Amino acid sequence: MPVEVTWWGHATCTVEDSGVRVLTDPLFAGRLAHLRRRRGALPPPHAAVADVVLLSHLHADHLHIPSLARLTPGTRALVPRGAARSVPGLTRRLSHLRFTEVVPGDEVPVGDGSGVVVRVVRALHDGRRLPVGPHRSPALGYVVSGEARTYFAGDTGLFDEMAAEVGEVDVALLPVGGWGPCLGHGHLDAGRAAEALARIAPRSAVPVHYGTYWPIGMDAVRPHEFHAPGQEFVRQAARLAPEVSVHRLAHGESVRPEVAK
Repeated sequence: MPVEVTWWGHATCTVEDSGVRVLTDPLFAGRLAHLRRRRGALPPPHAAVADVVLLSHLHADHLHIPSLARLTPGTRALVPRGAARSVPGLTRRLSHLRFTEVVPGDEVPVGDGSGVVVRVVRALHDGRRLPVGPHRSPALGYVVSGEARTYFAGDTGLFDEMAAEVGEVDVALLPVGGWGPCLGHGHLDAGRAAEALARIAPRSAVPVHYGTYWPIGMDAVRPHEFHAPGQEFVRQAARLAPEVSVHRLAHGESVRPEVAK
């Protein structure tokens, strides 16, 4: 069965590989604090169906408790080490989920007898539960290995060891924007994401984490930062990594990327 990637908006994707549904950083809200969803319909109910959920870090737009509450009882969730201590009520409010705390270097088999393994890798990003919180939990990326090797970067900046730590992959899901007019340390914009693409050198890439949420009342403030990152990533990737097939998806759209035989 071909590997399929569906982008639901922001950093939320479903990766289907070897009969296993992997869901990344589920965010199914029309509004989150000062952010509102400005593009794409809310994901349909079946978007919340997964065998395993990968949570990259503790920020509320990546570890969103109301969205996680929609998951089927018994769903496994991989979270950064220390999440249960750092996020109030995490395991109490989400007692229907099976949490596993992980750190870079861990390998977790998922799906009974599927052969799919999730490898945990480092990300360069502030992993705390904001607006305040101790530095207890790392920010993470994940490599899902089954029929394909799919890298979900979460939120990250560029770092020297990125290619070596991620390793050889077929598909990269890379953040290319954000939810405001400025991107600080520990993020990829379209240009830096294209540099990451050139270093990692997958066969295919899907840009994520852009064009979904924007601060309320800031529609007129640098609107190109909301609309442009996906297309700019396509342009920069063609320059820096022309051998990589880039799939710029609409919200809810799926692709079956080419993988190594």
